[in-house]
Amino acid sequence: MVNDPIGDMITRIRNAQMRAKSKVSSPGSKLRESVLEVLKSEGYIRGFASVERESGRSELDIELKYFDGEPVIREISRVSKPGRRVYVSVKNLPRINNGLGVAILSTPKGVMADHAARDANVGGEILCTVF
Repeated sequence: MVNDPIGDMITRIRNAQMRAKSKVSSPGSKLRESVLEVLKSEGYIRGFASVERESGRSELDIELKYFDGEPVIREISRVSKPGRRVYVSVKNLPRINNGLGVAILSTPKGVMADHAARDANVGGEILCTVF
C-alpha cells in the first residue's frame, strides 16, 4: 500500500535515472498518467505506455530520456505531500529556475504545467517541480 502514489512514481524515476536505466515501471492510475503526459509534452521523458498485467492491474512503462549520457531530468521533487498540501493562486505560481524548469499543477481544468495554468488563469495544488 502506497500512501503517496505521485511521490512513489517520482522516486522510481529518480532511482532509475541514477542507474542509467532506459525504462521504469510504475503502477497505473489516471493521476499518474496525466503527470506523465505533462512530462512528455515538456520533453522530460520519451513517452509512456499503459500495460495490463496478468493480475488484472495496469502498469505504466515509462521511457526515460538522456542527452549526452546525462538524464534530461536533472532535478525532480515532490512539493505537495499528503501531510502538507500546497495550493497557490495564479498570481503566486512559482517560476522554477527562472522559467527553465516546470511546476506541475493539479487544477480544476486538469493537470498542467505552470505556464499553461498562467495562460488558463487558474491556480491549484503544486504536485511537483522538474528541472
